[in-house]
Amino acid sequence: MMMKKTGDHLIWIIGCGPGTQEYMTPAALKAIQGADVIVGAGRLLDLIPGSVAERLIVDSDIHHALEEIEKHSRTKTVAVLVTGDPGIFSLARPVIARFGRNRCRVIPGVSSLQTAFARLALDWHDVRIVDAHGSDPEIDPALLAGEGKIAVFVGRKDAYRWVYRLAEYLRDNYRLFICEELTLPGETVKEITPPDLQREKPSTRSIIIFVRKELLP
Repeated sequence: MMMKKTGDHLIWIIGCGPGTQEYMTPAALKAIQGADVIVGAGRLLDLIPGSVAERLIVDSDIHHALEEIEKHSRTKTVAVLVTGDPGIFSLARPVIARFGRNRCRVIPGVSSLQTAFARLALDWHDVRIVDAHGSDPEIDPALLAGEGKIAVFVGRKDAYRWVYRLAEYLRDNYRLFICEELTLPGETVKEITPPDLQREKPSTRSIIIFVRKELLP
């Protein structure tokens, strides 16, 4: 029998949905079952308690995570678990940049963006996506004023100050919704006003959605 050469093992990047196992696809679960090593945040690893694969918990040290994936993938099949869909603000980007598209296989997942718009019964093909995870976006609010729908991924409490400034700029033409902890026990989806962003203590796992008033019934 021919042995598989070093470096031949595929790396699976698997979208695990917004937070609960019921939003994971059968394709995702099947790929995880075929892995020797699963890599991801602790809460994602908790979604697959029945797996006998070796588990590696990912924290904020992405470089260390990539080194561990490199080491284990030389001899084993690795599954990298990411929240939501791998194509939206996930670990998929640095993994593919490191190992190349030919070596990676991506399983799409249900994103929190899809879930948020589903909760609001709105389509999202024309949404402007803004990332406020790591730092305040370098976007002039005036450049967003003509958008029909804007979705801001929060990711940290300090981002709400930026969202508040944007909401103050857009307030006369837009309605504002906060979608927190989507699919999780503490899920909240509600319409708010700009002052609510200062009074409340929203979750960092949130999406703030702005919709022009004329687009809503």
